[in-house]
Amino acid sequence: MFLNPNLSGALDRIAERAADVRRAYTPGAIPRNDDVATSSSVADFTLDPLAVALPDATYLVTNEGDGTRTYTRNGALHLGEDGLCDADGKLIFGVRTPGAALAPLCVDAVDEALGGVRDASIERDGTLVYLRETIDPRSGNHESQRVVVGRVALARFPAGTRLETSDGNHCAAPPGVTAHVGVPNTEGFAPLLPMHRERSRIDVNESLVRLKEAYLAFDALQAAETAKGRLGKTAMDLLK
Repeated sequence: MFLNPNLSGALDRIAERAADVRRAYTPGAIPRNDDVATSSSVADFTLDPLAVALPDATYLVTNEGDGTRTYTRNGALHLGEDGLCDADGKLIFGVRTPGAALAPLCVDAVDEALGGVRDASIERDGTLVYLRETIDPRSGNHESQRVVVGRVALARFPAGTRLETSDGNHCAAPPGVTAHVGVPNTEGFAPLLPMHRERSRIDVNESLVRLKEAYLAFDALQAAETAKGRLGKTAMDLLK
């Protein structure tokens, strides 16, 4: 049985509304449909020292496997095998020294191999730091040294830019639009809010209402198509 275009379109709208409901639980996610968007962001406190809430209208810089630059507002970060990563394991880019090119922020390989990385955190200016644990060979005393990996980068776009996204989490710039990239608390960028996690930009209650409406619309169309089919069958029976 093949669905007609009206029913197919109704199913597509259900899928879109369901996607917004799922995104409502992803930190910093943006909606597919503007009618379920919230007007402002809210950040919740967390004990995670690598979690950050971003200034409004800014994004962390990430990278796809093919090298395409993407952007996210999900500040639920962690240290992976290859460096600082977002919740999906995509590397977060930053600068290791002032003026340097963007690159992944990676801890010292020797420290990582020896298990010497402790208490990693991100500060208000985007600095990723950790404590290097060492043992003095003469005294046997444990010592801690503060190590600066670099500063995470932030990107912002011209006012009115609508970023393209397939999952509501990672975004791409539209053709011809270039991001202005800097670091927090410098070059006009506001500081980060450490140990906070931004909620999604999606009103979960409104998104559930819209999903229910999409289901009801599909049910109504399906009922109309069923009635239409029965009417056609009755007419054919009368002609026999």
